[in-house]
Amino acid sequence: MPKPITAAVSTSPTTTVPASILPSPACFSDSLPLPKILVFDLDYTLWPLWVDTHVTPPLKPSADGLTVQDRYGEKFGFYKDVAGLLVHAKEKGMMVGAASRTSAPDVAEKALRLLTVPIGSGGGEGEGGGEKEGGKGRGGKGENGPMAWSLFDVLEIYPGDKKTHFERIRKKTGLPFEDMLFFDDERRNKNVEKGVAEWRGRNARTKKEGEGRRGGENAV
Repeated sequence: MPKPITAAVSTSPTTTVPASILPSPACFSDSLPLPKILVFDLDYTLWPLWVDTHVTPPLKPSADGLTVQDRYGEKFGFYKDVAGLLVHAKEKGMMVGAASRTSAPDVAEKALRLLTVPIGSGGGEGEGGGEKEGGKGRGGKGENGPMAWSLFDVLEIYPGDKKTHFERIRKKTGLPFEDMLFFDDERRNKNVEKGVAEWRGRNARTKKEGEGRRGGENAV
């Protein structure tokens, strides 16, 4: 069966750099209060495509776990600074969540299970990716660092209005909306309107974007 024709997508570069190479955002260490949880959209926020239109399962991890490959050989991984942002947030005691309205939740979750978040500049050869299950701290550890899945405290990945996603995040974490900071690329998701602070931007969660975003570009 031929691969469906989809919109052109550029997935280069798609390799996140080790967290140890990237300094923690300055706003993580100043005297101002931090959000209790950082919530990320997935498509065009943590990785450079829509998994429901650009990716055809099954997915297979690369040897180092930094990218995954779909049925047709298309590869993708996290944006450059994602590992640093996730790891430094966890080091500061912040929770991490995902709120995605993708129509391919199984594919998105599979990618999170297979992709590694590199910690150091080194790392062993061999199978860095893999699927290790568990409860909270649910992922596992690849050769180069933890599986991305294991760094997320809450995952809300399914189609629909993101008001539902955030209501479920509130119930699961016990946190008020005012303690959440949401990173997303789509204006339509501004409709959460619950007091959540949102930073809207596309094409990479860079360290620069992480700087000074506690107030958010849009309070929603």
